[in-house]
Amino acid sequence: MSNVDPNAPTTSFPSPANGHGHGRPGPARWLVPVLVAAAVAVALGAYGKIHDPAGTAFNLAGFSSTGAVKSWLATAAFVFALAQVLSALAMYGRLPGVRTAPWMSLTHRWSGRIAFLLAVPVAVHCLYGLGFQSFGGRVMWHSLAGCFFFGVFSAKMLLLRAQRLPGWLLPVVGGLVFTVLTVVWLTSALWFFRTFGVST
Repeated sequence: MSNVDPNAPTTSFPSPANGHGHGRPGPARWLVPVLVAAAVAVALGAYGKIHDPAGTAFNLAGFSSTGAVKSWLATAAFVFALAQVLSALAMYGRLPGVRTAPWMSLTHRWSGRIAFLLAVPVAVHCLYGLGFQSFGGRVMWHSLAGCFFFGVFSAKMLLLRAQRLPGWLLPVVGGLVFTVLTVVWLTSALWFFRTFGVST
């Protein structure tokens, strides 16, 4: 009989270090955030399309119209989103001459949260008060970008909780969120200010 150590680890299966088991996740793992993003975007678009527009969803004292409220909230959300992008660039060392301060990560997180909270009432007004509209290029792109923004934002939130992410993934998704929000702002708030003037 040969001397075999019963406590010796088996070599019948490749170890995780060889790319199996709990090693680096494959591309299929990112399918869930992609599917969630698509589901959120389609659901919002479908609701906006089949819902009978109410004309208005809310108003605030001191503003002349719901359009003004929406435009200023969207502008504030865009400014905080820009602050999040700049703080992210600083943390990744992409801003020459800017050192990462201890409060930079806190600024990054809270600027993103505030931007999202400001964007929610804008989305409520668009979907409930106006619905998904497709007449004219500006309106169509605004409707598509608005739905896509909340979809890709949902994917980003899921990815933030994931482990062993590729280093490029979150910056790309975060940049996509900001790019789509920029399109939303350009096709709504900026258009409103240029058409009706910068006023409340």
